[in-house]
Amino acid sequence: MSGEAAKSILRFDRVSVSFDDVPALIDLSFEVREGGTRIILGAASSGKTVLLKTALGLVRPDSGSVYLFEQDITRLTEQQLFDIRSKIGMLFQESALFDSLTIEENVAYPLLNQKAIHCPAEDVRGKVTEALRFVELEETLARFPSELSGGMRRRAAIARAVVTEPPLLLYDSPTAGLDPITAHTIMALIIKERDLSNTTTLIVTHRYQDGNLVANFRYNPDSGQLVAARTNGYQPQLRTKFLVLREGRLMFEGTQAELEASSDPYIAKFRRQTGG
Repeated sequence: MSGEAAKSILRFDRVSVSFDDVPALIDLSFEVREGGTRIILGAASSGKTVLLKTALGLVRPDSGSVYLFEQDITRLTEQQLFDIRSKIGMLFQESALFDSLTIEENVAYPLLNQKAIHCPAEDVRGKVTEALRFVELEETLARFPSELSGGMRRRAAIARAVVTEPPLLLYDSPTAGLDPITAHTIMALIIKERDLSNTTTLIVTHRYQDGNLVANFRYNPDSGQLVAARTNGYQPQLRTKFLVLREGRLMFEGTQAELEASSDPYIAKFRRQTGG
């Protein structure tokens, strides 16, 4: 942001979390400011999903503090957390759509159930249709999740995450289990949302190429396609950092160039991965 530093959106200050005395996050500190992106890499059980749940206030730290929108949420009541969560969109693993609800009802759910959103009932359908149009699924309003492919369900879940126009979006393994073409489509939608709304974004992924796309491409609204970011001087790589977790500890935080220059064998294996 020109003229002044971007606002702090999410900050972990020496956060530790454990379950049954088994550490999940250990003394974790990092910050992401408005419009920034963090790509979170790590082996299985390294703490990636726990990090997202802690950011949402679904998991309470044993020590340290979590700040959302410059407010310490560590000791807030559940009711106070509800209001703050209304500013966050979340794409859960495997989409987590409600099987018994239509796609329209799924996408409308946060508008109708988050009181802090204050969306008039007469505006709900329009916002839902707009969100589904954003992910190119406006024809699926009356269908159920079981009637959609895995990629379409993931796109519908993105529509549900963005329908409230949140300033912070958290994506937990958005491309897991998808074929390469569908995975590229999902990442293109994430980049589109980032660029059109200046959304602050955290992405947990096992795929290094997901982070590569986010760091080096931008959405061109004229063509509706991704283009190399350097074509117009906008450089998302300057606002994109990679975090690498290992057994709950932050092993690395830096740019893609710094990640690729690292000689640490644990860090190096993530930049070699190309599969899901």
